[in-house]
Amino acid sequence: MTDIRVPAAAMPLGQRIRADLERRILSGELGPGDRIPFEHELEAEYGCSRMTVNRVLSQLAEAGLIERRRRAGSFVRRPVALSAVLTIADIRAEILERGEAYAYQLLDREERAATPADRAALGLAPGARVLAVRCRHSAGDRPFALEDRLLNLAAVPEIAGVDLSVEPPGRWLIAHVPWTEAEHRIAAVAAEGATAEALDLAPGTACLVVRRKTFRAGQVITAVSLTYPGDQHELVARFTP
Repeated sequence: MTDIRVPAAAMPLGQRIRADLERRILSGELGPGDRIPFEHELEAEYGCSRMTVNRVLSQLAEAGLIERRRRAGSFVRRPVALSAVLTIADIRAEILERGEAYAYQLLDREERAATPADRAALGLAPGARVLAVRCRHSAGDRPFALEDRLLNLAAVPEIAGVDLSVEPPGRWLIAHVPWTEAEHRIAAVAAEGATAEALDLAPGTACLVVRRKTFRAGQVITAVSLTYPGDQHELVARFTP
């Protein structure tokens, strides 16, 4: 295959200005926080119009390479922490999409006055009441996930009357309770004790744990820990800068 290269001088001027600035940023010649030459400086350097320079800087800002500050100029964008946004999945739908049979079992349910640990998890005041649920989701004949969920009964009092031996709490929440914010924490753990037994794993088997809180207008609705056998699950998130 013939490699055809276009000489820089033959490139449209705006494209050449952008390529030059991108090269200077990506090579580190211009580092995070450094100022890009002012528009009038770029006009003089390249012998072009203000409109051409403005268009190039807008393209660089849209690409996430620079930030433009009114009256201050344009600066190389500093790196920012990225959060992978994970959807709140319906485990039943997830298993069925894999072409496997879904099964669900409620292992424990307890309505109680919030313990200190409950209050810390849900941000509750003394005297609050919670519903603690443990259940197991299976794919075919294998345990797929162990769910430990804590619900703030002040936020979702109606769940106290739901038969959670029939309907999984997560599925009911998705269908009935709107939320405004979610927080995920992901960890790797070794299965031990009751967790290993519930997932039919040898003690010490690697597991993936997803801990999630969902909020509505700043109030925690639920805190859940989903434990998956390490060979059964992966997390995929698509995100942009």
